[in-house]
Amino acid sequence: MSTILITGATSGLGRYVAFELVRSGHVVLAHGRDPGRTEQLVAELRAEGDAEGYVADLASLTQVRELAARVAGAHPGLDVLINNAGVGAGAPGSGRELSADGHELRLAVNYLAPVVLTRALLPVLRASAPARIVNVGSGGQDPLDFDDIEFRRGYDGFAAYCRAKFALAAHTFALAEELTGTGVSVNVLHPATFMDTAMVGESGVTPWNTVADGARAVLALATENLGTGGYFDGTDRARAHEATYDRQVQKRLSAVTDQLLAL
Repeated sequence: MSTILITGATSGLGRYVAFELVRSGHVVLAHGRDPGRTEQLVAELRAEGDAEGYVADLASLTQVRELAARVAGAHPGLDVLINNAGVGAGAPGSGRELSADGHELRLAVNYLAPVVLTRALLPVLRASAPARIVNVGSGGQDPLDFDDIEFRRGYDGFAAYCRAKFALAAHTFALAEELTGTGVSVNVLHPATFMDTAMVGESGVTPWNTVADGARAVLALATENLGTGGYFDGTDRARAHEATYDRQVQKRLSAVTDQLLAL
């Protein structure tokens, strides 16, 4: 059985996946932003199996790094990282928001946080190979404007969300190539369209799918050997936005990411 860290585990898709994993006998490291909700979740998970809670606000990159240090210190045998936590498009009409570090919020939580967490945990994942990284992306992907990476001009919440998920996909494909031969696989997926989550509810969209529908693909990628560098639409192999595979886009994204993280 594997030791699996899942971010954003206190609600929606993450919560469902956490229970499915713990019931299957895996050790679940459940991350949440709210201490009370995380504590309650872990109590419920422990009634089913082995679980631990980790609290961090992924809108703070300092807290992301601290989360990684705590996990690596306690679990040098980490087998799977599921980057699930995310921020949706926001309520209709809501404006541009900033993270604790001053980055556009959707870019920060949906892209920069999983990049930082993954980088910090790569040593323990490599030491545990074969290991897996599962990035929960979206079918909604819009190319980045590298001249306005923080989306200061003409801001739109849904577009910001789609740009961040584009970045996550492009990062996934570049990272898969970087990790060739290490025994660490990394894939990105669109779990299901408009699941019945708080994120979707906030945006005012009527759900099309349940979190159970989306969980199947996350669970498959977390527990089965499905290769590396792939994009999945549910459990089916698919193609992400074509520009995410462009080496020049990947290189430019990597350079911009390093600049943002150095601020």
